[in-house]
Amino acid sequence: MDRLIAQVEFGPHQVEVPAGGYYDRFRMNPDLDEVARDPAAGNIDWFRRIPKQIMASRIGPTWAPNFYYRTSQIQFLFLAPLSRLRAMLPMPLEPLRAFPGFGLVALTFFSYAVCDNDPYDEVSVAVVIRRPGVNGSHALELRNAMRRRHFFAHVLALPVSTEIARVRGVYGYQLPKWRANIDINIGTDVRAQIGGPNGAPDLTLNAPLPALQEAAPQSQMGTTTMINRIDGQWHQATVQTNTLSFAQRLFPRNVTLRRNDGPLSQLLDGLGAKKIVRLDVVKDAQIVLNLPTPLQGFI
Repeated sequence: MDRLIAQVEFGPHQVEVPAGGYYDRFRMNPDLDEVARDPAAGNIDWFRRIPKQIMASRIGPTWAPNFYYRTSQIQFLFLAPLSRLRAMLPMPLEPLRAFPGFGLVALTFFSYAVCDNDPYDEVSVAVVIRRPGVNGSHALELRNAMRRRHFFAHVLALPVSTEIARVRGVYGYQLPKWRANIDINIGTDVRAQIGGPNGAPDLTLNAPLPALQEAAPQSQMGTTTMINRIDGQWHQATVQTNTLSFAQRLFPRNVTLRRNDGPLSQLLDGLGAKKIVRLDVVKDAQIVLNLPTPLQGFI
């Protein structure tokens, strides 16, 4: 049986969303008491501490930040030559050096099971960069970023599986988003795949699942700050993550990552991203995505 579809306005755009879904019912301003009654959402106490407000955006006034109540992700962190990264980054962004001659590239598969703009999947290829305006030791900056669990990144590709996610990303954030078929599964092992524009696989991965750890709410908080240009001006958008169930493996073994002739495969090859230094699996997490704000004094 086909799922019912509703036509909704998103700024000047008409977008199809699931009828009766979160976006159709709440328009980004959810009744958290009603969300709490959804067994798929889990405990949402953290979100009650983060008030939403109407904010200006490129697509008109919108409620922000965006809440992701139940998410999971698989991330590979690669070493890549600094020369390749510098060539791909717009000035004045600078890759953060992890080892002599090498920086870091993150390939991340996200699955958003319950969120304000309905379930979707996403794949990100991003370069870990220096915090804007910071000079001095790369090693000290990397150590501080790891200690604070706060990294800065420039996203090079961000395909998604639904139209509202594409429209929000392209027109609200000017991020490099397009529609793609994405499949993510975290079971006895971890598997993921993204299709290319011709229907053939772009990337496919398979790896053993490291032993999961359970975390008390808000004990494993992390922040990623995305830096990108919007209408020619540098902006930053923070992503706060409340990790609840996770696993990590340094220099993971028995990982299969097949690259084909798709855009993400070509991008990773162009970046020289070959050596996997870390695998992170997040079985359960909550995320808050803030709207971009201008990055003052950064040209």
